[in-house]
Amino acid sequence: MRAHPITTLFAFFHHVLAFTVVSALAIEFILIGQGFTHATAKRLAITDAVLGAAAGLLFVVGLCRVFFFEKGPEYYFHSHAFMTKLSVFIAVALISIIPTIEFLSWRKSLKAGQLPAVDAKKLRFIKKIIHGELAAVVIIVLCAAIMARGGWV
Repeated sequence: MRAHPITTLFAFFHHVLAFTVVSALAIEFILIGQGFTHATAKRLAITDAVLGAAAGLLFVVGLCRVFFFEKGPEYYFHSHAFMTKLSVFIAVALISIIPTIEFLSWRKSLKAGQLPAVDAKKLRFIKKIIHGELAAVVIIVLCAAIMARGGWV
């Protein structure tokens, strides 16, 4: 049975968005570990915006695949691997609000050409969150691999 072209297109979008999310997280992790400069702060804010947009689109495209293009919601919502993957994704999305709020608070300073006033303790905390998000991606990929093999249903 051949997949409908739109199914393939949505699978493609899903993968591109997933790679974009992982790339943005990796860039954030590297940037937050560098010296805190105006340029770094600006790049962090931009990268976080890309991350948020990609994650939001990934969620929508993923749900479209579940409800309209793949095996159907009955299959996915009875799969432990899928439910774990979805739960971890949602948990990461909620946790990522903390760095996003911080980065958004920098807008006024950055527009004025000033370095945002952030203490080292807060930057370390944000780095830990980003590190945790990257670790969660490993769990999500593991669940996707399990699902692809029809396991842990």
